[in-house]
Amino acid sequence: MVRTANAFNVSFVHIVGKRDWNRRGAMVTDKYLHVVHHPTVADFAIWCRENKTPIIGIDNLPVSVQLENYPLPEKCVLFFGQEGAGMSDEAVDICEVVLAIQQYGSTRSMNASAAGAIAMYAWAMQHLNPRLPQ
Repeated sequence: MVRTANAFNVSFVHIVGKRDWNRRGAMVTDKYLHVVHHPTVADFAIWCRENKTPIIGIDNLPVSVQLENYPLPEKCVLFFGQEGAGMSDEAVDICEVVLAIQQYGSTRSMNASAAGAIAMYAWAMQHLNPRLPQ
C-alpha cells in the first residue's frame, strides 16, 4: 500500500492499530511520504478532524456506495479495512461515506493493496488527470 501511495504522490499513509507494518514491501518509498501511526481508530479520527480531512472508507459492505461514479474530495483520507476482517463497525462510524469497488467474479473481496491501487487511481482520475482538449 505504501509503494502504491508513493506512485500517486500521496502525502500521508496512516497505520491504525496496535501492530506495526512490514516496511520491506514499501521498497524504501516510505522515505518520500509521511507514515503516521495511530494506536486506535479514535486517535485516527481525531487527527483527521484536527486536519479537516474527511475519511472515505473503502470496503464492500451493505452500507457502501459504488466508487466508480462517486465524486471524491480533493483532500481526503482513503481508509481501508484489515484484510480478511474488513472495516470494523468503529471504523465505518467515523467515515463520511464507505465506497465499494464493483467486483464481477465469485469472490466478495480483494486484497487491501489491490483495493488501494484501484481507489487511489479513481481519486487521481478526478484530481490529477489533465483534462483532454475538447
